[in-house]
Amino acid sequence: MAIYPAPELRRRHTRERLRTLGFLSPWLVGFTVFFGYPLLATVYFSFMHYNQIQAPTFVGLRNWRYVLEQMPLFGPALWNTLWLVVVMVALRVAFGLGIGLLVTKVKTGAGFFRTAFYLPYLAPPVAATVAFVFLLNPGTGPVDEALSAVGVSAPNWFNDPDWAKPSLVLLSLWGIGDLMVIFMAALLDVPKEQYEAAELDGAGPFAKFRYVTWPAITPIVMFAVVTGVVQTMQYYTQALVAGKLASGVSVGPGTVIQPGYPDHATLTVPQLVYSLGFQNFNTGAACVLSLVLFAIAMAATSLLMRKRSGLLTAGD
Repeated sequence: MAIYPAPELRRRHTRERLRTLGFLSPWLVGFTVFFGYPLLATVYFSFMHYNQIQAPTFVGLRNWRYVLEQMPLFGPALWNTLWLVVVMVALRVAFGLGIGLLVTKVKTGAGFFRTAFYLPYLAPPVAATVAFVFLLNPGTGPVDEALSAVGVSAPNWFNDPDWAKPSLVLLSLWGIGDLMVIFMAALLDVPKEQYEAAELDGAGPFAKFRYVTWPAITPIVMFAVVTGVVQTMQYYTQALVAGKLASGVSVGPGTVIQPGYPDHATLTVPQLVYSLGFQNFNTGAACVLSLVLFAIAMAATSLLMRKRSGLLTAGD
């Protein structure tokens, strides 16, 4: 091993640090511009009164007290968001895994089933929501007509506060193609030798899934859960479009529609952030809501990552 003098060694270390910094610079610039600066700006404006026209003025904790103590829609929006996170993410992961298992076991027509389940995911969110609201249109929708033909009384779907969020969950399950592909790749990557060894030991289908499949796909399940929680925390487009269409209000230039139809059942925190910030020009309160949502998402993600070892242990 070559021995360098102290000055030469320092210069060598400096060059290595600069080289490393050069390789990291694209990520550092992106992180600073698209995450670091917006986060700091959000914290700054949460203590300001700012209507996007006049210069911001410091108001202390007034925005925080307004959001946490006085805003009537904060509670329903937070409840709807957390409900969607728990129910929608759990059902999407379970449904995606089930479809992935089914498609990998199909011997004939596997390509057709993969295409049929993946195509709805390719539809743009707005177009998919419009089509789904049409399918579930009370009285005249194809789904209601099919249920009526077999003597089943269909609910009002997006027009019923009790069914609005379950209808959004059905919409998310309709576009399950992304998780299906991810789970299919994970399932096909499980070594076949392990299944053969399990069969020699007399393991049935459930035992093979528990002791062979589950330990192998646990990291993928954790990935699906964490990304699902983060995405659902930002749930905005589908709920807003579904509420507008179900309300029957025509949207034109200058029309301002309050989100959450029916009876605030589809109101989410991101919708409330947009309404406060860009419709009511209350930037300070919108920033407070954004920080609350960010804190909840970070806490949920940290908890899930800590539970990952528990999932791995359960699969052993």
